[in-house]
Amino acid sequence: MMDKLFRKSVHWGLLLLLFCLSGQVTFALTKEKGTVRGQLVNESGIALAYASVAVTGTDHGTTTNLNGGFSLKLEPGNYTLTFSYTGCDSQNKSVEITGNKMHIDLGRLVLKASDQLISEIVVNRKMNVAHIEESDYVARLPIKNLENPQVYVTVSDKLLKQQVSTNLDGALKNVPGAGVPVRFNQNRIVFLSRGFTTEPKFRNGLATFLQTSIDPVNVVRIEVIKGPSATLFGSSVVSYGGLLNRVTKCPLPGRSLEIDYAGGSWNLNRLSVDVNHPLKKDESLLFRMNGAVHRENSFQDAGFNNTVALAPSVSYKLSDKAAILADLEYGRNNGTSPVRFAPYSKISGKRTIADMGIPYKRSFASNEVAYNSTSLNLFLRVDADLNNHWRSQSALSRTYSGFDGYTTQLTGRSDTTLRATITTGGYNYYSTDVQQNFIGEFNWLGLGHKMVFGLDYYNYSSRRNTANVYSATVDFRGSLDDYYQTFNRSYIDSEAAGATRRMENNQRNTYTSYVSDVISLARQLSVMMSLRLDHFRDKGTYDLSAGSTTGKYHQTVLSPKMGLVYQVVQDKLAVFGNYMNGFTNQNGTDKAGNTFKPENAIQYEAGVKADIWHKRLSGYASYYDILVRDILRDDPADADYSIQDGEQKSRGVEIQLTANATKGLTVLAGFAYNDSKYMKADETINGLRPASAGPETTVNWWLNYDLPSGVLDGFNIGFGGNYGSSSWQTNTTETQVVIPSYLTMDVSAGWQNKHFRVAVKVDNLTNEKYWSYRLAPQNPTRFTGAVSYIF
Repeated sequence: MMDKLFRKSVHWGLLLLLFCLSGQVTFALTKEKGTVRGQLVNESGIALAYASVAVTGTDHGTTTNLNGGFSLKLEPGNYTLTFSYTGCDSQNKSVEITGNKMHIDLGRLVLKASDQLISEIVVNRKMNVAHIEESDYVARLPIKNLENPQVYVTVSDKLLKQQVSTNLDGALKNVPGAGVPVRFNQNRIVFLSRGFTTEPKFRNGLATFLQTSIDPVNVVRIEVIKGPSATLFGSSVVSYGGLLNRVTKCPLPGRSLEIDYAGGSWNLNRLSVDVNHPLKKDESLLFRMNGAVHRENSFQDAGFNNTVALAPSVSYKLSDKAAILADLEYGRNNGTSPVRFAPYSKISGKRTIADMGIPYKRSFASNEVAYNSTSLNLFLRVDADLNNHWRSQSALSRTYSGFDGYTTQLTGRSDTTLRATITTGGYNYYSTDVQQNFIGEFNWLGLGHKMVFGLDYYNYSSRRNTANVYSATVDFRGSLDDYYQTFNRSYIDSEAAGATRRMENNQRNTYTSYVSDVISLARQLSVMMSLRLDHFRDKGTYDLSAGSTTGKYHQTVLSPKMGLVYQVVQDKLAVFGNYMNGFTNQNGTDKAGNTFKPENAIQYEAGVKADIWHKRLSGYASYYDILVRDILRDDPADADYSIQDGEQKSRGVEIQLTANATKGLTVLAGFAYNDSKYMKADETINGLRPASAGPETTVNWWLNYDLPSGVLDGFNIGFGGNYGSSSWQTNTTETQVVIPSYLTMDVSAGWQNKHFRVAVKVDNLTNEKYWSYRLAPQNPTRFTGAVSYIF
């Protein structure tokens, strides 16, 4: 029955696409039209793909193809065409179509780099530190930020270099509401968005289920898309608070080389390289390689993280209308398990982690009790122009991440004692995402349409073979002699040999079709209407030792999305509203063996977006309201299990601003207030804020000043910080473990000329003590210096 429903959805979706195409053709044939052609390039002669071509005063327009070419069908008359591209000055061109001149070829048009756009604000006239928030991934369509009814934030690689960031933690400092990132097993990162934990599981718009650390060496931009986004991205790897999409570097025309070295506190040594080189003289075949070697110790008495990352990529221009991109990510990580501590839960009353007496610089770890992980991520994409109005995008993502070794969790046994649970063995995760999109831009029935119709297949599987070993229980304020007698590799291996092992296999498939249409109802008013159909087939959890399977399910779900945008001032100020939903099919069972129902989330949001004062000020302010039903949470009686009860209400306000306040001064600022609470839940938590929701209030800012030209030409200084209000690790009517508020401040300075860049950064200038949600102590004052050679 479910398969039949899915096949019908694909059938009707294809009919809808054909209907739109036929409607477009019918509309086009109503009158004889002329043709205007041309090509857009930048000052270096590089084609500008997906640039905007608008017919002033009308709803007509198009975008350029992969070769920068465009073609417009227009009725006889006089027109002004406006060409625009992010980072370039717009250009106008007048054309006249008459009976004697029905075909006009404008040839090659050069768009010059803009000196006004925020995306061109520079630290030292060489380095961009902020970008206009434009992305084709957010809506899977080439629409501008002000046309999009959804909120998102971008962080550029230039900003990361200016801030001397060597990991994703540094990027998230610039995202409103992200809080203190949490490191899970294998050093994979998790952050907050609108009161929900969120993981970086998308790359270039496709799902990539990586359960290992991710090196940012090949990142060109981080996109944090806010709100439940099931309709366009699916619910398999999306949080109710949003998602993080990594946009990675691809080959470019011309030759370039950049070598970077960073060193600093706790024996940080990092070497990275970025090589770009054409493989054919006509630059139809391009190659790029990014790689990094990273070595770093913990500030605590034990702990380290060593990584190797390689990311080669190749692009091939098949023709003027088709191109293929292939890239690979390989990562190898060796390190100790990130610190996590679960305090004793049977003590009533309120406690603060800062007053519990756990030494801040004690890791309760040993460098010989470490792990190894490997990740491999293949990405393929083929882009092809079908005609002047439609293009095809075919993509494949294949990921593997594996782990073997030891991970550790510290658990309180009383108010003053703890022990370690050491998990030893291996995990393997595999995922495949195959996606086909047809993207069109056309006029039909007198209205402008930008449409995407897509099909998606996602497969996930995992294997686990682990055992748990326990250390001795010790007073964490005193001697640890007994603890380390049982916290070493030989003891753990001997105990694990006789321990009960957890051996499981999981596999699930998701079959999807979706359609999204942005309709221009008027020049300044547009509506987005989207619908997704998912069919899930989960084969359940197979227990190798018992030879049995539990948790099987099949489910078919519709996910609608709607949005409205009204541009109060064209291309400058817009108000928007949206409705989105998300859900999570929860596999597994609670401690009693009961299977879980799917969680379901609904978001309503309204706000304003701005890009004003000659683009010197841009940003957004929004209010959102999210309701999640049938929530899953940690079982307070047993951390190895979960329970399902009640609802979670999450609502709040977010503000993000980028300003070019005065000449040379750039200000990035963010504010997030989130009010989350359990509803209709167990009496021990009902009406309380979930501990996993993090701080209610967070603030982030970064100021960068490009010093005046002359003797100081090329110098810049930066100053920023992050604030988070107090939060909880445990929050019930009986027990509260409080995480204090924090305020950290960072400062940087740098210099750059054509071939060299030097930068220094001091993080946590005031040596603030603060903790993540998992009660991992964060870095004290840290110094990092970096030098780069650019050729």
